[in-house]
Amino acid sequence: MLDYLIIGGGSAGCVLAARLSEDPAVRVALLEAGPRDDSVLIHCPAGLALLAKSGQSNWGFQTVPQAGLDGRRGYQPRGKVLGGSSSVNAMIYTRGHRSDYDNWAAQGNPGWGWSDVLPYFKRAEHNERGADAFHGSGGPLNVMDLRSPNRHSPDFVAAAKQAGFSQNPDFNGAEQEGVDLYQVTHKNGERFSAAKAYLTPHLGRPNLQVITGAQATRILFEGRRAVGVEFLQDGQRRELRVAREVLLSAGALQSPQLLMLSGIGPAAHLRQQGITPLHDLPGVGQHLQDHVDVVLVYDAPALTDLFGLSFKGALNVLRGIGEWRRHRRGMLTTNFAEAGGFIRSQAGEVIPDLQLHFVIGKLVDHGRTTTTGHGYSCHVCLLRPHSRGSVQLASPDPLAAPLIDPNFLAERDDMERLVRGFKLMRHILSQPALAGLGGRELATSAAARSDQEIEQYIRGHADTIYHPAGSCRMGPGPTDVVDARLRVHGLQGLRVVDASIMPSLVGGNTNAPVIMIAEKAADLIRADQAG
Repeated sequence: MLDYLIIGGGSAGCVLAARLSEDPAVRVALLEAGPRDDSVLIHCPAGLALLAKSGQSNWGFQTVPQAGLDGRRGYQPRGKVLGGSSSVNAMIYTRGHRSDYDNWAAQGNPGWGWSDVLPYFKRAEHNERGADAFHGSGGPLNVMDLRSPNRHSPDFVAAAKQAGFSQNPDFNGAEQEGVDLYQVTHKNGERFSAAKAYLTPHLGRPNLQVITGAQATRILFEGRRAVGVEFLQDGQRRELRVAREVLLSAGALQSPQLLMLSGIGPAAHLRQQGITPLHDLPGVGQHLQDHVDVVLVYDAPALTDLFGLSFKGALNVLRGIGEWRRHRRGMLTTNFAEAGGFIRSQAGEVIPDLQLHFVIGKLVDHGRTTTTGHGYSCHVCLLRPHSRGSVQLASPDPLAAPLIDPNFLAERDDMERLVRGFKLMRHILSQPALAGLGGRELATSAAARSDQEIEQYIRGHADTIYHPAGSCRMGPGPTDVVDARLRVHGLQGLRVVDASIMPSLVGGNTNAPVIMIAEKAADLIRADQAG
């Protein structure tokens, strides 16, 4: 019989599988609904543009209609492949602000303050710049500067400096605030996902079983102890049993869904879906948070990028393919969002409350719509939204997508910050350093000048920047789902380990924090078993 069964082969699941199977006496199985990560579109960094458009390796969820977005449905892509979203994301390595973690601890979660989690960030990391007080060397996850950044990405940094913002070469160092090029999870010109970092090197371990194409449908219980999982594979219903623990790492949208399918969650909602409650846990699926984001797009015909369709662009892409295949260099090593940073929406903010991502390319509809011609774009996202949403069941069918409601821009403060951020972003893009690109703001946004007009533009065009969290929140309160050791309240043998446990959303991209959470969880699991 297995000792540990991990549900979900995303970032957290890959870390758990690697760390727990380090002990040859421990038997570990990892279930992943998607396939193995063998597509060239995953390993070639620029392949993410085609992954986003094709839906390959992606659950491709949608939200329910969002009142704050003029009734539009938002797009919620999540990785459906080994490595999860780390196999399809933009590969940016940021951790959030140190105060985010001190805030977690202050909410009743001992052991999750900045001084507690920094060692796990460092243990996970191999930063090619070398180790220091904030960075690790020798860890599984390779972090590096872009090999072949676009020659115009530094123009954004120069423009932001002209607009009065400071340059910061390390967003994960002593201070987060400032602008520069991002570091990325690459190695030798390829994407370095959590699967490549943690799982691939250890697939030969005899005590580690990786099962792909296996969608979990229900956690199995004896009384209040989790003892296994039911899953579908090749159209057949199967079960696996476990001696120690089931570890749920299906992500902020599907971890609460699977709990509810298993009878764990708000009892009234479960009964409405025809599910007999096993354990009334009201917080399951509540407190959903996400980074809402809006993009400004500029037309610049003289540029050549990978998004716009043109004859010259196609020739450059063909050259780029050859360069990447031969040398793992060139334009196909881009993560697109090469430059950006963290800024404050107004002088009174204590820490940055906005994040910028600058892209050479016209990101109409966040890059999901193919455009003609060429240009550049800039995202601004709200780092710590006050709005809270939910994940609920649409049906008791485990193959049905959940009802995802981020409740974007429900709180007035969120909109006011994003309006300020929009104006700051436009101010940066108007600086002389970018004037040489000959860009013109698209008419759809250029007409928005007053705060009210900008607000209307935001409601018509904003969407997620793909960081859902908080739906199985960690804490000691009556609407929290897991304790500070990530054990589900009121049950035995079951933990949740992924972004859903975040008590509050971190101020930055979430992949590195999820890897940190799983690194720490592995230690907690081993300590509890030893004790």
